[in-house]
Amino acid sequence: MIQQCKTLLFGMLFASTMAFAESTPVGVWLTIDDSTHQPKSLIQITRNNDGTLNGKVLRGMPIDHPERVCSKCTDDRKDQKIKGMNIIRNMKKDGDEWDGGKILDPDNGKEYSCKMHLEENGAKLVVRGYIGFSLLGRSQTWIRQSDDLE
Repeated sequence: MIQQCKTLLFGMLFASTMAFAESTPVGVWLTIDDSTHQPKSLIQITRNNDGTLNGKVLRGMPIDHPERVCSKCTDDRKDQKIKGMNIIRNMKKDGDEWDGGKILDPDNGKEYSCKMHLEENGAKLVVRGYIGFSLLGRSQTWIRQSDDLE
């Protein structure tokens, strides 16, 4: 009986920990190319001290090009290596989503307003980049790879 109670208590604690971990985009995400529908990159989202989220490129997929630079960027990321670059900046929690930040497309050097929300119990992250109004943009669904921070 005591062992059953311990098992039940551990299960409840583990489930609550998992629910908490999955309620945030913090972790590693696989992005999918809009055109080819193939894996494109791994992005690591981290939380800043002020609670905002940033996301950086861990690697390109299927082949990593560690020396590739953002030649079309126009801000402080101009001619910087894409690998390790923060492409998501200053996302703020707003109810069940994150908003108010920016996302960079390193292929064209353009920065867009961004919002994102979790789906499927935190297994997927819908990321929307847009100009002006959220209706004028596109969404991508990213797939969680892990909650581990490298």
